Amino acid sequence: MKPSRNFAFAAALTCSAGLTFAQSGDPLAFHSNRKATENTLTFLDGKTVKYRAYENLYYVANVVDSAYQYLNVYVPESAWATTSKAPMFLRTYVGGYFSSKAQAPSNTDASGRALREGYVLVIPGARGWNAKVTKNGSTVFPGKAPAGIVDLKAAVRYLRHNDAAMPGDAERIVTDGTSAGGAMSALLGATGNHPAYEPYLTALGAAKARDDVFAAVAFCPIIDLEHADLAYEWLYGGTNSGPRNLSSAQAAVSNELAALFPAYQASLGLKTPDGTPLTADNYRDYLKSFLVKSAQAARNAGFDIPANTGVKLNSGFRGSPGEFVLDVDLDAYLAYLVGKTPLKAPPAFDKLGVLGPDATPENQVFGDETGKAANYTEFSLRKATGDASATVDKALRDRVFRMNPMNFIGDPRATTTKNWYIRHGAADRDTGFQIPVNLYTKLVNQGYAVDFALPWNRGHSGDYNLDEVFAWIGDVLKTPKK
Repeated sequence: MKPSRNFAFAAALTCSAGLTFAQSGDPLAFHSNRKATENTLTFLDGKTVKYRAYENLYYVANVVDSAYQYLNVYVPESAWATTSKAPMFLRTYVGGYFSSKAQAPSNTDASGRALREGYVLVIPGARGWNAKVTKNGSTVFPGKAPAGIVDLKAAVRYLRHNDAAMPGDAERIVTDGTSAGGAMSALLGATGNHPAYEPYLTALGAAKARDDVFAAVAFCPIIDLEHADLAYEWLYGGTNSGPRNLSSAQAAVSNELAALFPAYQASLGLKTPDGTPLTADNYRDYLKSFLVKSAQAARNAGFDIPANTGVKLNSGFRGSPGEFVLDVDLDAYLAYLVGKTPLKAPPAFDKLGVLGPDATPENQVFGDETGKAANYTEFSLRKATGDASATVDKALRDRVFRMNPMNFIGDPRATTTKNWYIRHGAADRDTGFQIPVNLYTKLVNQGYAVDFALPWNRGHSGDYNLDEVFAWIGDVLKTPKK
């Protein structure tokens, strides 16, 4: 839904860059007497929930793109007449690092389920790489990184700034997102109040409030973009001459990238549960431990495990009662995945100009305001330019840094949430398994509580098994706020 142009503290809105509100008083105040619309959401089982909608709330004073920098708030009937404030569920619909408009509740995902659970639902819009506005007569693209996470932080600040006046408890914000949205949820969870974002937030006229959140739900988060190509090729390189069927030029790039992964993995300083350093030497066994748990959970639930997955069972025949998963042949499993869903060609993420002209969404989001895509790793920049000494400039390196939650976990300047729910499908090949597994491991190493799994036969998707998700949310909401 496009936001209304008639709004309590905006004199006139246009879609041009640098838009500011004509102000009187607090430009970011939520007025408690603001008129809401009442609607009903009907679920697939026939049950309904009534809710009030407060829509088109701009969350920054200096609006750059009025098509995206606003949020919608939906209050379920159960929260209308209670003195206690319901938790807030913040669902972002960012995908592919595209721009995302604030949407209405859906009866098929976590947004509707949150209303059904009695939570105040918040759906913010956010700029992405395809956002366009007119500035001084020219088209510019103001949604390049880190605009998306900055917008979402501004939305959280708006909620906390108006906590006394708004429905919902801004000290109990639970975020949720999938893919690039999962990355945004992870960033919100990891980077609360970190000064690295302050210049961007100040320029937007964001509220002077905290932007940490209570809990983060992240489905298949596409993070650690500057190292994702290394992880991908190290993991899947064994399939290059088989089911992946790469050309000689692609295989050469794949091998070069894979060779860089061990040093990166060692640099993280991560440890397995028994305190052993997690390196490329023992990573395959560590990964298999998650896949064994995943396969066992599938068998316990009555699902068949195909023989060509490489899963080894303790029974003499498949499908017998009490089957126990003994091991996973990782090479066979990865070959199974490649046969099931073709892999991305190398480089999977920083692709621009390496073996062709195509740009990925990641190349786009790290591009510039003219709309030009960019290489953001030195490996791909050097391949694309033919200059073996080319380096990514500092400004771009800083932007890349701000898009990776791994860089903030353990930083004392960040208020990182203690509560994490992370899922990455066991059949999801959009990024290497090391990316979510490393996120989980770093959080655990830092003492945070993480509910993590690689659900069996699940591809690149989110908001599944909502009974489990909301049971987890219900449990963590029982813990003290501080």
